[in-house]
Amino acid sequence: MASFGKYIKTEREKKGWSQTEFGALIKINTPAISRIENDKKRLSVAKLELLAELFKTDYIQLKDRYFADKFAKEAYEYKCSEKVHALAETQSSYIREINSKQGKMKF
Repeated sequence: MASFGKYIKTEREKKGWSQTEFGALIKINTPAISRIENDKKRLSVAKLELLAELFKTDYIQLKDRYFADKFAKEAYEYKCSEKVHALAETQSSYIREINSKQGKMKF
């Protein structure tokens, strides 16, 4: 699996768009597109819905890819052990569980 920036580059190239054309569609200047594709800058979360629409892909899958990339890069940057991925999954389950229980409470 490629980084999120490389994913954007691949999908942009499949559409035949230059960085300038793509930037105009997503409302980001060309130098920023280059930095995003080269993993020097992170795309704003606010752009994910538009990105999914432009790439004609499922928004949830795109968002999952974005956050998985973000988490993996941060875990690597901070030199976390491989256990961090299993712990993150456990933590995600816990957060979903407590939020679903809170949603069922009646006052």
